[in-house]
Amino acid sequence: MITMKDIIRDGHPTLREKAKEVEFPLSEEERNKIQEMHEFLVNSQDDEIAKKYGLRSGVGIAAPQLNISKRMLAVHLPDDGNGKSYELMLINPKIVSYSVQEAYLPTGEGCLSVDEDIPGLVHRHNRVTVKAKDIDGNDINLRLKGYIAIVVQHEIDHLDGIMFYDHIDKENPLQPHEDAIRLF
Repeated sequence: MITMKDIIRDGHPTLREKAKEVEFPLSEEERNKIQEMHEFLVNSQDDEIAKKYGLRSGVGIAAPQLNISKRMLAVHLPDDGNGKSYELMLINPKIVSYSVQEAYLPTGEGCLSVDEDIPGLVHRHNRVTVKAKDIDGNDINLRLKGYIAIVVQHEIDHLDGIMFYDHIDKENPLQPHEDAIRLF
């Protein structure tokens, strides 16, 4: 079971590396790891389990956060605010198209690898189309909008060595971009 001690923190060099593509078929270790990543997210959102094991709640996690420089991520989002839920385990995800329209969370973003609160708005594409593989090597095509699009972009950034705060405008951290959609 993955716990907070398994998650590397900001400043660790793996978080700034571009992760490697994963070959198929997945090794047993890779298959188990991405399933454990998803299980961690489910557990982190269960108040009782989270309290028992000291887990911070998360909706997404990428393999580099576990010091594994591979292009794998998991998302567990029981409700995106529009009544949709997402259970994703994506291998080698790529954003293949995106909207010009931006969106942001008014409270900013957080990260399991960042212990301190970093104030500032993170502007991301409001809509993205993502291509990836599932754990069996099948093609996945996702059209995502709003909060889930933000979550997936945050996790794909981890695969490219980018942290959420890299997107914050240093001059005007709390200034929304013109025409950007405020979520929630």
